[in-house]
Amino acid sequence: MFLRLALSVLPLVGTALAQAGGPYTDPDNGINFFGYTELAHGVTYGYVFPPLVSTGSNSTEFIGEIVAPIAAKWAGVSPGGQMLHNLLLVAWPNGNSIVSSARYATDYVQPTAMTGPVLTTLPSSKVNSTHWKWVYRCQNCVTWSTADGAQSLPIGDFGVPAWAYSSVAVDTPSNPQSTFLEHTDFGFFGLDFSTAHVSAALYNNWAAGGTSGGGGSTGPTTTSTSTAPVGTPTPFDYIVVGGGPGGIIAADRLSEAGKSVVLVERGGPSTGQTGGTYQPAWAKGTNLTKFDIPGLFETMFSDSNPFWWCKDVNVFAGCLLGGGTAINGALYWYPPDSDFQTTAGWPASWGWHQPYTDKMKARLPSTDHPSTDGKRYLEQAADVASQLLNGQGYRQLTINDNPNQKDHVYGYSAYDFLNGKRGGPVATYFQTAKVRKNFVYKQYTQVLNVVRNGAQITGVKTNDTANGPGGIIPLNPKGRVILSAGSYGTPRILFRSGIGPSDMLNLVASNPDASPNLPPQAQWINLPVGYNVSDNPSINLVFTHPSIDAYENWAQVWSNPRPADAAQYLKNQSGVLAQASPRLNFWRAYGGSDQKTRWLQGTVRPGAASVTTSFPYNASQIFTITTYLSTGITSRGRIGIDAALTARPLIGPWFQDPIDKAVLIQGINDVISNIKSVPGLTLITPDNTTTITDYVNNYDPGSLNSNHWVGSCIIGTQGKAVVDENTKVFNTNNLFVVDASIIPSLPMGNPHGALMSAAEQAVTKILALTGGP
Repeated sequence: MFLRLALSVLPLVGTALAQAGGPYTDPDNGINFFGYTELAHGVTYGYVFPPLVSTGSNSTEFIGEIVAPIAAKWAGVSPGGQMLHNLLLVAWPNGNSIVSSARYATDYVQPTAMTGPVLTTLPSSKVNSTHWKWVYRCQNCVTWSTADGAQSLPIGDFGVPAWAYSSVAVDTPSNPQSTFLEHTDFGFFGLDFSTAHVSAALYNNWAAGGTSGGGGSTGPTTTSTSTAPVGTPTPFDYIVVGGGPGGIIAADRLSEAGKSVVLVERGGPSTGQTGGTYQPAWAKGTNLTKFDIPGLFETMFSDSNPFWWCKDVNVFAGCLLGGGTAINGALYWYPPDSDFQTTAGWPASWGWHQPYTDKMKARLPSTDHPSTDGKRYLEQAADVASQLLNGQGYRQLTINDNPNQKDHVYGYSAYDFLNGKRGGPVATYFQTAKVRKNFVYKQYTQVLNVVRNGAQITGVKTNDTANGPGGIIPLNPKGRVILSAGSYGTPRILFRSGIGPSDMLNLVASNPDASPNLPPQAQWINLPVGYNVSDNPSINLVFTHPSIDAYENWAQVWSNPRPADAAQYLKNQSGVLAQASPRLNFWRAYGGSDQKTRWLQGTVRPGAASVTTSFPYNASQIFTITTYLSTGITSRGRIGIDAALTARPLIGPWFQDPIDKAVLIQGINDVISNIKSVPGLTLITPDNTTTITDYVNNYDPGSLNSNHWVGSCIIGTQGKAVVDENTKVFNTNNLFVVDASIIPSLPMGNPHGALMSAAEQAVTKILALTGGP
């Protein structure tokens, strides 16, 4: 069947969604398509529409294409993103020809011929020894009738097209209405249809089978079957891979130092300042996107169109400019001195972090009152929690004014928001980098592996052949590559480059797409990539109190926010929506039975992710305290890849050491120890039918993840680590890592503040090394 049940539950697919699409030019025909290259199978899906008019009737047709490797026995698209009551297009090669059909389904069965659409296969369609390409004109394909009335594509808005892929051939290849088995894979990508339009002259030329005339971007395409020559690519002093906090800071400081730098990001824009356009209907007419508005943070996990999550990573990971800092809660803690001590695993040369933390603060100050009017809103949960903590000997302070004080303290949540909007490195470091002539930014470009000859790196291989022959971006003779693809992305690039444990490299060697790019086995470098991984185990406690405003559990802020709050935010970026959901944070130190100190961190926010209780309760009065085990944790895990090269945890890093669990249980018991001293306060998850010990022991392991992954490319000494004290990968000459993967142990708070300070220090060390550009 085509797209089966999964497409009917689009709001639930979560990380199954792929990246946002973008513009590219097919070199065979010059058509400027807007689409996406699905990396697991190497299939490109594109669309282009006639002009979008503001008055009168829009055209009811479009031109599309599917470019697929021969391994794709059939491929299909649902431009509307659903299976039921939607236009479905499917195609496959038959000899030297393409067979295609338009289909329709009213139930989850084999879709049948759809009346109305007229498909014309255009002349640039082809089949050769490696790929097949279907370029088509689809008339009567923008609006169609259903049992519930007319349905149409959102050609003037943002949409979520779907794709389907099969490695199993159809039953009768010569028959356009052939039956076939259910797809072997499927997915989605976000596409701003409003931008996917060209002039009438261009469109009419292409629709009639004409070529060229378009120019424009060669964005995400990776599967061109053209044999046209590719221009000589420009070499760079530094290639920085990944537009997260580490990569953005590195690229900015390197370009500031006069080096020629290219920053390569696999995703697309995020905030309005970066060209992002995805926004709630109530913000239309502004430059404010989902990623700008702090109050939309909780909707990152409930949106029906989460194109920002990396599809090929098995945990939440951001694939867009800014990485995790574009989509997280933006809790921003200046690192205490303990974060960079040798006791935390850092080399001694890293101990004096303060000059680098000061550089970070100068570019990006924190705030615990992000509303532009200086007021705090929706503080009831913080007020109730402070009553609870005061009874346990805690004291209140401004956390980032006192970064070294992290025992029995609490304070208002601190953020890196700026002027009531998401700030982070995208709003600061990226803005200064992008205006420099020696800085180049490439988006929708995934780096697959570094190109190396033994210890020497000569460039990086990308999924975009527009970068040069084979998609390779080259280095200058003394150039360097900095991997900043994150705790999952960087290890995978290293594996695909022949660097890491043999079991991971053998998986790459067995993959038909990746193995040709591996260096010879004699050049493999055995390093503990993916080991030594830490993440905060987190446990949610849900309470009710009559003073609480749960804010509809954040469920309405995307589609139907409280009108006064939306109006206030749109007026001057003030009010409830100028802040993410956390309202208060606290820390406490604990000594374990192994004589080691561990820290408990807590985050308080209105609402709750889930409630499990036998108590009757008022859902408008719920709030959550999330308890984390932080600095000092001794459990470690491992991350790696599977046969499909999907990055995933191999060994969970939570509670591998039972003392970690014992300390967290003790901390949770202390948090609730004086609950009766706060009138009206009730713990409903867990309720009185279970103990804290049983609650923690039976906690869903999949819910322990805080997504604060560090350590997969740990810094340290040779034989025990992946990178040296200058962040250079051992046994290489010019390959470096600057992201959370080098951090040897969990920092005191949410890690992106510590990471940005580390990035400032790392790039300073890299620039100081001899032998570079």
